[in-house]
Amino acid sequence: MKFTAFLPSSEIHCFTILLVAGLYTPVGSEITSLDPANIDDTLNNAGVALVNFYADWCRFSQMLHPIFEEASNVVRAEYPDLTQVVFARVDCDQHSDIAQRYRISKYPTLKLFRNGMMMKREYRGQRSVSAIADFIRQQKVDPVKELQSLEEITTIDRSKRTIIGYFEGKNSDNYHTFEKVANILRDDCIFLAAHGEISMPERFGGDNVIYKPIGESVPDMVYLGSLTNFDLTYAWTQDKCVPLVREITFENGEELTEEGIPFLILFHQKEDPDSLEKFQHEVARQLIGEKGSINFLHADCDKFRHPLLHIQKTPADCPVIAIDSFRHMYVFPDFSDLAVPGKLRQFVLDLHSGKLHREFHHGPDPTDSTPGQEENKEGPSNPPESSFQKLAPSETRYTILSRDRDEL
Repeated sequence: MKFTAFLPSSEIHCFTILLVAGLYTPVGSEITSLDPANIDDTLNNAGVALVNFYADWCRFSQMLHPIFEEASNVVRAEYPDLTQVVFARVDCDQHSDIAQRYRISKYPTLKLFRNGMMMKREYRGQRSVSAIADFIRQQKVDPVKELQSLEEITTIDRSKRTIIGYFEGKNSDNYHTFEKVANILRDDCIFLAAHGEISMPERFGGDNVIYKPIGESVPDMVYLGSLTNFDLTYAWTQDKCVPLVREITFENGEELTEEGIPFLILFHQKEDPDSLEKFQHEVARQLIGEKGSINFLHADCDKFRHPLLHIQKTPADCPVIAIDSFRHMYVFPDFSDLAVPGKLRQFVLDLHSGKLHREFHHGPDPTDSTPGQEENKEGPSNPPESSFQKLAPSETRYTILSRDRDEL
């Protein structure tokens, strides 16, 4: 929403003229301008920092400035301690090295940091003072729910990933590590903690952290590393909380698309967990080495009817596996071939080598023809254009920086 929606109608035209003319003077605020000399100290010493990466020539950046400043003032009144919350900004034209460091691909981009660590999920909500202030308030809510009795564990929702910590007390280094990890992964797992006498039955070997996976009959997993080692604790918890195969929704589609790597997607009915389980198993078995070069996702057939129609499929055809390269979509021949050793992996490798694109445009490679049957080979065709590219950041909200993609 444009910031002019929050101005009296009589002021909108005048304000627009001043803005375009470059005559707008920011209101008083405590926004920290970041540069190479102060960025690390500023972010490392802030529990929560919201950083606006902008360019002065970008009209969306210009529109956000007064809103961001006013939101800063609102939040500062509630959290005056600069070690709690910091609002900061980076002029990406003046500090292109910082923009590159944080892989800024659009203006304005609002990145969230915790104790110097950039969070994967940036702020993509409404550009209003109240929405930004509410976002920060949500980030300040303690992500760890304290257990009053161990009986509460029997009632936890086993449809969600849960991390439970048992500690002697809240002031220990072990709990501070747990709390820091929980703040970072608050969107990915439920975090619970028991302290003192309540936790005693589970602390026979000292402070203890366990992971309860999804499913009533799935056994717990115990963290065996040092709880004073943040890196080890975070890596273990992230591995448990962030699944290898993630669900794509309309809420997270922009975020996933902006990661900039192709999608390997299973379209399945919500009531068909077996297909998802098979897909997850084969991705882990065949494609773990491809993590980072392709996103492994699953999608609800009914919610994503349009991409299915794009590849000439309907929910009745599910489960369906496809690749979206952000230029074209390619369909895995048959879901029943999923368990064929190496079949799914070859499908992904054929994307990276350009074979899928080449064969769609020019027909099968000569090396794939069966001797004596060349006359029966399929002719060239055109693959459907990308469907999920439409979920990428919109040019009605951002100035998108050009980024070349491989022709896949």
